[in-house]
Amino acid sequence: MREQRHWGEFPDILQAQFPDAEIFTPDIPGNGRHYRCRSPDSIEKMTNSIRQQLAVTRDSSTQQNIIALSMGGMLAIDWMCRYPDEIASAVLINTSVKPYSPFFQRLRWQNYLSIMGLVFQKPQQQEKMILTLTSNHHDKDTELLQSWCEWRRQYPVSMKSAYNQLLASATFKSPKKPEQPVLIIASKADRLVDYRCSAALHHAWKTAYQEHPTAGHDLSLDDPDWLAEKLFNWFESLRKSIPYAST
Repeated sequence: MREQRHWGEFPDILQAQFPDAEIFTPDIPGNGRHYRCRSPDSIEKMTNSIRQQLAVTRDSSTQQNIIALSMGGMLAIDWMCRYPDEIASAVLINTSVKPYSPFFQRLRWQNYLSIMGLVFQKPQQQEKMILTLTSNHHDKDTELLQSWCEWRRQYPVSMKSAYNQLLASATFKSPKKPEQPVLIIASKADRLVDYRCSAALHHAWKTAYQEHPTAGHDLSLDDPDWLAEKLFNWFESLRKSIPYAST
């Protein structure tokens, strides 16, 4: 239920690390600029929409590197598996995927009542709760909260789209291990999704792995500089074909 502006300053920080790269931040149907559309009820349909958006802006002969957060990681996995020639690599941040983790870790059971209660709260209260659940470093940031509330007024996500996104996330199952290089990054202090979901995926797929000790689920918001540095180091290791140490 987030949109491209929720990346905050991270795209600019990433651009500084990769000045020659073209960075795209598309929105899925139902979110952001596409809020008037209804979100699909499957990850596969969301992937197809993102592919169509990027086909307008990119050279179709150039492979993409995906940086994906949370549900976005499911889209990245689906894209890598179904269209392997289009993707060079992927970074999966705080992503949980069936069948590698149980449902009560994929969405921490301690939050079930709070999330169910969102339905009955006013928009500003909902945004405040989302900020509290997803950020450890900005959960008291009133200016950021006001920005989120304003974005929501501009591009409101319908209840049906929100439901479809939750349904798509809950039912998606990774078809197989992707062939492309993958870096998995977890926030150990994630209050929304148990970091062990990322760790389990890392162990199952034997990927590169990084772990932030204090950031929340929205790692790109809580510590964008740390994240950009880890990405730079990993992409450099791929370019030079040097094994990337996991920490």
